[in-house]
Amino acid sequence: MQRTDPVIHNRGKREGPLTSIQLDSYEDNGYLMLDDVFSDDEVSIMAEHLNDTLAAERGKKSDTVVLEPEGDEVRSIFEVHKHNDFFSRLAANEQLVKAAQQLLGSDVYITQSRINFKPGFSGKEFYWHSDFETWHVEDGMPNPRAVSCSIILTDNYEYNGPLMLIPGSHQWYVSCPGETPEANYEQSLQKQELGVPDHESLNKLFEKAGKQIDRATGKAGMVLFFESNTMHGSSGNISPLPRSNAFFVYNSVENLLETPFGSAKARPEFLANREQIKPIQPQPTFKEKAGSK
Repeated sequence: MQRTDPVIHNRGKREGPLTSIQLDSYEDNGYLMLDDVFSDDEVSIMAEHLNDTLAAERGKKSDTVVLEPEGDEVRSIFEVHKHNDFFSRLAANEQLVKAAQQLLGSDVYITQSRINFKPGFSGKEFYWHSDFETWHVEDGMPNPRAVSCSIILTDNYEYNGPLMLIPGSHQWYVSCPGETPEANYEQSLQKQELGVPDHESLNKLFEKAGKQIDRATGKAGMVLFFESNTMHGSSGNISPLPRSNAFFVYNSVENLLETPFGSAKARPEFLANREQIKPIQPQPTFKEKAGSK
């Protein structure tokens, strides 16, 4: 179905770091890559906290820690904005929050956060999907008025499984075939096989994009904002170089989650925040200097 919701809500209502050219690019393509948002020192601080968090969570049996489908390597750690002081501050970073407010035209809150790891040699793929399709059907998000923010913490190359995006795909809602089983997230967070778009729909989106697929490649410190309905995915990583990122989903406070629009039971809180929702107050992140914790 063709999108009827605006891509940028209440344009001009909020001031922020994004220029009119950047807003136009986001509106047309469904994503925006920003270079050099964070300095090398700040990237070093983020990498330290990422590695500390990985070390602290490795080996734990927890719903919020997802392993690779084959082996014991950590794939994702969820709810980091709630349980980690540094990542809580990072989620409230002034530049990130104000950019999200510009795009969504309102105050925002975090509906999901995680750290993603794609280890060298063994990191598995994330199949093509639109986040909003899952968030609408399984979480009860009414409208595509959310934006994902990926902070790139390791250099992304063509060969270590960078995120791939289909430009303009956010303008079409693709309903995935089949029924969503109960607790589908337990399998899909490791390897998504159910609730994925059919090949015909993907081909149509690819054709509409002029047979173009963009890759989010570049150095650590970049930030990628992508619209909740943008079709994206990534291939496996068989290179020696790992790929990691911090991931925050900013949702409009005017787009709170309701009863899921599909038949399955609502997913748990660590995937779709519903409790104690408060607008984020933008704040500085870095109270430390590189090399200190």
